[in-house]
Parts: sequence; structure tokens; C-alpha cells
Amino acid sequence: MWSVRNASRFGVSCPNLLRNNVFPSASSACNVLGKRTYKEESRRDGRERRNNARYGAASMFAGVTLATGVALYYKKKYSTYSLYAATVEAGTLRDGLPTYSLADVREHKTVKDRVWVTYKNGVYDVTDYLSQHPGGNKIMLGAGGSIEPFWDMYGVHKQPEMYKLLEKFRIGNITEMEERKALSEDDPYANDPRRHPALIPSAEKPYNAEPPVSLLMQDFLTPNDLFFVRNHLPVPNIDPESFNLEIGFENGKMRGLTLDVLKKKLPSKTVATTVQCAGNRRSDMVKIKPVKGLNWGIAAISTAEWTGPTLNSVLRACGVDIDTVDCGHIQFEGLDKGPDGTIYGASIPIELARMLKDDIIVAHQMNGVDIPKDHGYPLRIIIPGVVGARQVKWLGKIVLSKDESTSHWQQRDYKGFNSSIDWHNVDFDSSVAIQFLPVQSAICEPEDGETLDDDEEVTVKGYAWSGGGRGIYRVDVSADGGKTWTSATVEPNGQSPYKSWAWTFWEVTVPIPKEHEGKVELICKACDSQYNVQPDSVEGIWNLRGCLSNAWHRINVQVPK
Repeated sequence: MWSVRNASRFGVSCPNLLRNNVFPSASSACNVLGKRTYKEESRRDGRERRNNARYGAASMFAGVTLATGVALYYKKKYSTYSLYAATVEAGTLRDGLPTYSLADVREHKTVKDRVWVTYKNGVYDVTDYLSQHPGGNKIMLGAGGSIEPFWDMYGVHKQPEMYKLLEKFRIGNITEMEERKALSEDDPYANDPRRHPALIPSAEKPYNAEPPVSLLMQDFLTPNDLFFVRNHLPVPNIDPESFNLEIGFENGKMRGLTLDVLKKKLPSKTVATTVQCAGNRRSDMVKIKPVKGLNWGIAAISTAEWTGPTLNSVLRACGVDIDTVDCGHIQFEGLDKGPDGTIYGASIPIELARMLKDDIIVAHQMNGVDIPKDHGYPLRIIIPGVVGARQVKWLGKIVLSKDESTSHWQQRDYKGFNSSIDWHNVDFDSSVAIQFLPVQSAICEPEDGETLDDDEEVTVKGYAWSGGGRGIYRVDVSADGGKTWTSATVEPNGQSPYKSWAWTFWEVTVPIPKEHEGKVELICKACDSQYNVQPDSVEGIWNLRGCLSNAWHRINVQVPK
């Protein structure tokens, strides 16, 4: 599969590809041709095509031409539809059709109820097209609502053949526009930004959400509007003109640096790094025993390129030598506040800050543009390999202190405990705050509960990552409960295995046990560059906050008999 993760091999700027929406389209096209269009060809030939598209300098040309190929495929397969809508502009009001409301459309989200979607002023019943859609079940992301935000993710849709095909399924008009629910001016969340409709919320106030699993691996760098959102407090409104980043010693005089200084006067560095919530895969722990925390799936993890001056250069600009400064911790405070004045804060030990001093980024850009509001505009501290809870958003203050942050989220949250500790006997003071995260992997394709097309073999894809800069050496997959394993092809992420901040994608085709009875459990586990491996069961690592959930990832798929 071609995507922006391959582009770095040829010196192509990943943020530019994301902004121009070139390779998300090509990536999708490779999937379309490899998985759907040539389904009648052998799997071996399919794998050869994918490998040829993945490697070699010709891949860049292949990726772009494949996107065109998809359009030609549509044109050939659905040529009978071309005359039907040749003179009709997709999404415009059409005479002689009924008018529906948003409520009407929302009632049609399943095959049983018929699947309706909207595009501009058009309503479409795409139920009969679902099995033919080259993108598989991704079309269901827009079921019962607008498909525009999802079409915007794939440039292949923006061609005349696609619009003509869409009009074939036109059933009506819609004039009612989706309006954002009005919030009281007194509501602290009234100024929160709009979010992409694909995000799956685990909480609304404060807003927390993860992208659908089906979109998690579309690109190596997660598009900003699909990056998982973890907010603890309302999103602040910050005036960039009056903003100052305060830096100094605890109980001492603080020095301020403006955004202009941070952006233009200090040298910038770009680091591609994965950010993972401490509660990623908490839903696995909930199955064992209730925990306190948001019910995250496997997608509370995303990757981006972050740009800004390093922590080392920022401190030097304020006259501080990080290697000799007399302090025990570096504290970070955000500008987000709760209704009671609570401020989000976190800290890292000075030893960790020294170790990562030229990789910790005081970031003002995310994937080549200003950091979006949900992700920390105008500044976020990015600490590669460290839990997301320490990478403070809306960064307003850096404090050098003998002590760690007194913030609730440093002292009374995001700590690890053994499985015998519960709320009746917990002592947060006895545990150390989470910093580096353990090795992790998860299956993204097929999805849990999916019905396979074949009963002989299955291609399994997913991500793997480890904290502390540890690269991924191996990912193993089993289809027989862990009795036998097959090692996946691990796709290089362009970073050293001993200083690897970004996740790794992997893929493998495994045989399905012949003795199955219509259901098969698929399992994956990863091994990092220090030969740390994932534990086999959730029971042994369960903890009252549901943090650090990294047991073997297991999903069940339905298999035709």
C-alpha cells in the first residue's frame, strides 16, 4: 500500500502530500485495485502487486496512476450509468424528487433500514452499492449523514465519473443544513472547535474521541482532523498576538518568549512521533473488571510530524543550561482551565529531559500547519516516547523545580498498580508517574466481528509501537489461539530501531485452521528492540485506572463454512 509513509524514502515532504491530498488518494487506490477490483486474480498475484507498489522508485508514479485507474474502473463498470446523470451536477436540487429532513436521513443507517447518505442538497440510497464499493465498508462511516467529510479524505472521488455514479442512487433532496447545537455562553465548552464527524467520542464534555479503526492506517502521518483527541478541560481561546511562553525557576522570576521569537528567532526541528494515551485499549481491561476512565478502543494513538524549537534551545535562549541546571524536574503547565480554576499540568524528571533534550519539541506546527485548537494551539510540548499525558497542550509555562508537578494528573492519576490494588486500598503516593510506555500492537484489518470472504487464509494488518525510542523488531500473528505463530512483514518507519519515535505498520497472511466452526480468533503480539514483548493476558496487568493495556490483541472474525 502506497502512502505518505513511503514518500520519505524518496525525499518527498510528507506534510505537503497530506495538504495536497495526493497520496491518501493513491494509497486508497492501491487498496482498491489490490483488494476489490482484481478480486478474481490469485492472492499471490495480489501480494506481488502490492509489493511492487510498495517498493522501488517507480512506486511514486504507480501510486498516482493507480488513482486514475480507479476512475477508469468505475467508468468501465458503470458505463450504463453515465448517460443517466451526464447533464446533472451532483448534489444540486432536482425537480420531481421528494424532500427529506435530517431526521429522515438519520433513520437510515443500516442495511435493514436502507443506508442513506447526503451530498450537498442530494439524498442517496446506497444500500445496493455497498457490496460493490471499492473502499469496502468505509462508506458506512457516512451512513445516516453527509458523505462530504469522508469524500474529502480521498481525492479519487473528485472526478466526473464519481459524481455521475453517485447520482444513480439519488432518491431525493434535502434543504435542511446540519447545525451545531447551540450552547449557553456560560457553558465552558461553548468555544470548543468543530470536530470531524468520523471521530468516535468517548466523552463530549470534555471532548475525547478516537478515529475509526478502518481509518487508522490510511496514512503513516495521521491527518490532523483524524488525530485522536484527549482533553481534560475545556479548549481555551488564546490570542497569539498577546501570547507569551513563561519560562523560569519555581518561586523565581519568569521570562517570556513570544510566538514570533519561538517561530522565527530560534532554530526549528521536525520530529515524527507517535502519541498514545495511557488508556489506549482500556476497553480490554473493562472486560475483566470495571475500571475508572474513558472506554478507549485501540485507536487512542496517532502519529504526526511536530515542528518547533527544541526544549534545549528554548532553555538556552533563557540562559539555562539543561545539563548543569540545579533542579529535579521540569514542569509544564497548560492554559486550559476548569470552571473551578484547575489548570492541567505535568512534569518529567530532569534526567529524562537531559536524555531527550534535542528531541523534545516546543511545537507550534503539526503536520506542516499551525497546531489545531484541539491539539494545543498555539504551543504543545512534544516528548517522544513518553505517555501523552505528559505532553501538555496549550503550553503556557515551563518551570524548573526541585519537585515534580503537583497537578492532579501527575499525583493522583496516570500511575500503575498491580491487579490486586483497587480503590479501597490504593495509595497513589507509593507509585511512580508513568513516563515511557510499554511495547504495543493491535490488529486494524480485519476488524473485530468482520465476516471474511475466504475460509483458507486471511491477510492481517496493524500497527506496533514502543515507548522510549525502542523500535519494533518483530510482530507475530496467530490464528489458532497462540499455538503457532507467523511473523509479519514489518514496514520500516525511516527511523533507527534504537531511536524510533514513530509507530510501525505490519502485514501478514496466515492460514485459517481447517477445524474452525465459523469463527476464528486472530492474535497479534510485538517485540521491540530491547526484546520486550507483550504479555499474553489482560488479567495479569489489570489496574484500577485501566492504564498500560498492552496484552496480546485479540479479535474474532466470522469465517464461511
